[in-house]
Amino acid sequence: MICQECGKRPATLHFTKIVNGDKNEFHICENCAREKGEIIPGTSGGFSIHNLLSGLLDFEPSSISAAKSQAIRCENCGLTYSQFSKLGRFGCGSCYQSFSEKLDPLFKRVHGNTVHVGKVPKRSGGIIQCKREIDTLKKDMMTCIEAEEFEQAAKIRDQIRDIEKKIASL
Repeated sequence: MICQECGKRPATLHFTKIVNGDKNEFHICENCAREKGEIIPGTSGGFSIHNLLSGLLDFEPSSISAAKSQAIRCENCGLTYSQFSKLGRFGCGSCYQSFSEKLDPLFKRVHGNTVHVGKVPKRSGGIIQCKREIDTLKKDMMTCIEAEEFEQAAKIRDQIRDIEKKIASL
């Protein structure tokens, strides 16, 4: 995508600005963003995504937690969580597992979940959506069974069967 301002350079910043309920989408290059004065809060005039991530990652509530974060180190590349939070990027693929204790709450806060579920197109994703609904209902049914709510579990079982019949007819 080309910058909407200069029309010359590739747009590297894509953001949405909402002012008084009016939504405006911008796709601009870094140079034009600096000229317009659009800055990312918490950065020193720069637009690095690493700086943005670093700001998100720097949310240690206490000095004890901060000291513990410095002790967490990737066994593969040697990067510490403290270094990662400053850089905003991993040193290797093993960092995900090494820092998972710290990343899971962050992912939950930012994305609302720790597992990527993706999106399903409405036109062609009918079967996939049905299967996801079945998976959710099966989890609910197991919860009801564990709580000995057998009548509710039977209702959910019937819903699952109805959806399975719907899939079979597609």
